Amino acid sequence: MRVGYVSQAAPGAAVNEDFVLAGEDFVVVLDGATRSAPETGCAHDVAWVTRRLGVALGRLLVEEPGLTLTRTLALAIERVRRLHGAGCDLDHPDSPSATVALLRRRGEWLEHLVLADSPVLIELTDGRLEAVLDDRVDQLPAYDLATVARLRNAPGGFWVAGARVAAAEQALTGAHPVSSVTRFAVLTDGVSRLVERYGWSWRQLLDLLDEQGPDSAVRAVRAAELADPPGRFRGKRHDDATVAFGRLGPVG
Repeated sequence: MRVGYVSQAAPGAAVNEDFVLAGEDFVVVLDGATRSAPETGCAHDVAWVTRRLGVALGRLLVEEPGLTLTRTLALAIERVRRLHGAGCDLDHPDSPSATVALLRRRGEWLEHLVLADSPVLIELTDGRLEAVLDDRVDQLPAYDLATVARLRNAPGGFWVAGARVAAAEQALTGAHPVSSVTRFAVLTDGVSRLVERYGWSWRQLLDLLDEQGPDSAVRAVRAAELADPPGRFRGKRHDDATVAFGRLGPVG
């Protein structure tokens, strides 16, 4: 796999809560869920969880390549759970968490996993472009703090990677023959908002990544955010932005 990526904090943010890691046969992208409640029950911030979960995923992908991606994510969550101290309430509904999106080449297959709203794009040799999206967070009946806390990692709600190992079983997974894939991208919603908010197509975004590189997508996001009237969309006007783009083939 040949992969290029960029990760940039939101303008004015003190820390980037996204995380990206790539190896010869995998790409991992995580987006930390910004704290929505005053108390999380945890001594650690979102970036602490995101970085450790990303590192745990990378180690497992290298050391245990025979595991399914679902099992890999479950073990990574369990490893991060053990890093928390006794003062962390891991049953708290607002415990720090993250989205997960990853690709792995294993043998003749390109496998993917998506949990929460960080999508994976896969272009196939027949011209189709598949966008793997977990849009359960967009289906919530309301977005007040109490509703989001009640439906986070709960049946009928949405799932993120935090302290609940069971969330791994809720991830969207699949695979394509390596021979059928031309290009791919793994991104956080800080970049996918070009499509979800600003009218781009997935193919337009993939072409930009291919022709001008990942940095160009982040520049396009920032320009769109600045040109957009504040308050038109639910959520943050600016967000951390991370995207990895690649093709299959030998490294180098």
